[in-house]
Amino acid sequence: MIALEVLQKLYLTACEVELQAFKPGNVSVYADGHDMTVADFRASAEVSAGPLCRPDYSLGEKIYYSIKATREAVGCNTNLGIVLLCAPLIQAASMLASGETLRQALTRVLIQTTVADADWAYRAITLAAPGGLGSSCAEDVREKASVTLLESMKIAAERDRIAFQYSTNYQDIFDFSIGLYYNVMRKRIGRNWAAVSVYAGLLSRFPDSHIERKYGDRFSGMVAAKMASLSDALDRADDPEQLLPLLYRMDQDFKCRGINPGTTADLTVATVLTALLEDALGHGRSASQYDCR
Repeated sequence: MIALEVLQKLYLTACEVELQAFKPGNVSVYADGHDMTVADFRASAEVSAGPLCRPDYSLGEKIYYSIKATREAVGCNTNLGIVLLCAPLIQAASMLASGETLRQALTRVLIQTTVADADWAYRAITLAAPGGLGSSCAEDVREKASVTLLESMKIAAERDRIAFQYSTNYQDIFDFSIGLYYNVMRKRIGRNWAAVSVYAGLLSRFPDSHIERKYGDRFSGMVAAKMASLSDALDRADDPEQLLPLLYRMDQDFKCRGINPGTTADLTVATVLTALLEDALGHGRSASQYDCR
């Protein structure tokens, strides 16, 4: 179990690491974009940290009140995906049983979700009004929930990568992206570049839900190819700062086309948070265990 103030600090750290990472097409300290700024994301992290870590809130309440606070602070959807992914991780870390791993606790949190959790989450999603939300014949978020939050996420898993994490106990993170993070950390070039590696690795392998809601698969192949080449360049680079010109070109190209891999950025935050939580719990794993290339 991790203390409340430590949970908040780790969440804020994960959000800041993701902003410090140069993620082509997304907002970072290197470049704003899509009518959002780094200041918007920092404010969103600050105001959502309290509700997300509040011990007397249910999982659904953590999600809703975090998004409500964000909406009141910045007036736009900066962190719905981040909150949806981080809330169960924070819940799991705060109720870890003796001898239990973070992923085992996460499994328990997800299995124990309720219809009320789904209702709170639906309210949060409707309030955030993410681009390309659309409607669904099954469990439309504009209606009252009739299934648990986990069951709802399973329904949406084929079309949404965040919902897929719920339905697979965060498979992309625990079985893939956290390995990329630790492999870069082993090189001692910093968490920010580890986050870039996570972002590029995920995008090279999995289509981004946010992009595909807006454009279908029109850009999926191109984005995957560019991110695969970036992953290779990061792997070969002795000094990743040398890749900044490449990253600026990619960023400009994506933003000129209106491409924003927002879901992958959210998964990057969740990956960093997972690693920070595991380290805080004394469960941090050696990078030598991983080979995600």
